[in-house]
Amino acid sequence: MVSSSSCGPCRFLHAGVGAGSPINIPTVVALRFSWGIMQNQSFVSEFVLLGISQNPDVQKVLFVLFLFVYLATISGNLLIVATILNSPQLLGSPMYFFLASLSSLDVCVSSVIAPKIIVDLVSEKKTISFAGCMIQIFCFHLLAVAEVIILTAMAFDRYVAICKPLHYTTIMNSRLCNILMGVAWAGGLLHSSIQNAFASQLPLCGPNIINHFMCDLYPLMKLSCADTYEFGMMVAANSGLFCIVIFSMLLVSYGVILFSLRGHSTEGKRKALSTCGSHIAVVVLFFGPCVFEYARPPIVFSFDKILEIFYTVLTPMLNPVIYTFRNKEFKNAIRKFWNTSMAKLCTK
Repeated sequence: MVSSSSCGPCRFLHAGVGAGSPINIPTVVALRFSWGIMQNQSFVSEFVLLGISQNPDVQKVLFVLFLFVYLATISGNLLIVATILNSPQLLGSPMYFFLASLSSLDVCVSSVIAPKIIVDLVSEKKTISFAGCMIQIFCFHLLAVAEVIILTAMAFDRYVAICKPLHYTTIMNSRLCNILMGVAWAGGLLHSSIQNAFASQLPLCGPNIINHFMCDLYPLMKLSCADTYEFGMMVAANSGLFCIVIFSMLLVSYGVILFSLRGHSTEGKRKALSTCGSHIAVVVLFFGPCVFEYARPPIVFSFDKILEIFYTVLTPMLNPVIYTFRNKEFKNAIRKFWNTSMAKLCTK
């Protein structure tokens, strides 16, 4: 039971609705929405992030670990981008065009999350402003959805290359590649705008402590003083269902690709399996935690932090390793780029 003295909308209702008067449902909804906006603006100006651990010794170890992972992520992905941009043969290939785009997104995703984690591990005051929280949610979901669509484009590229090799250059032309990139950014922008439109309107009455290392939708919902069931279902539909559908499509597409390899030569099978194996590994690493995180009722589990660390911090670091480990062509391109760069530095 919520008393009228403790509930802002209740005071308005008691003042405006007399005994026996019919309750105007739209008015109630409007008052709750307005009160939520006032609460956000008046009472919650910043959030306190509890982070990964409260143990000072563990925090020191995690600081070194996350700093190393972040630096490895940035250097590894930038090396991929630089190699592709400086290799005309690779840059002209749709597969490597999308790989360069994926690596660029990995740099951005990691930079949205990891620096804040690293700073908080050595800071006594682990806070983030309300605006900063909304910006982090917006940027993370924008980049994550763009990455999902690029992974889908990469699967389509492999399908055309293996199943329709004679039509590959006709289908996968530069115009289609640019359209797919535009769709990736437009889809990410639409998705993150919808998420933030609802997240920014959650009535937050306090406390302002988020039991997480980043701002995200489910931890933020726990701070709301209103019923968040409908919002939770919206998140599950907008994020969870989207992940399930795309993940299922990707698994089916790679299943079709692997099935079609029966008639290929041994060398063709080996090369195709090497490429597709890398793609499948990245897809599973990225979508597995995402599906579990968002395709469920709005419940927060204790191991959610581990899952989010995995696909926001660790996966962007692993992608360069996965894509280059068994790709002889790309390893040769990296070696050539590295030798050329070193030679230029030595001649200066």
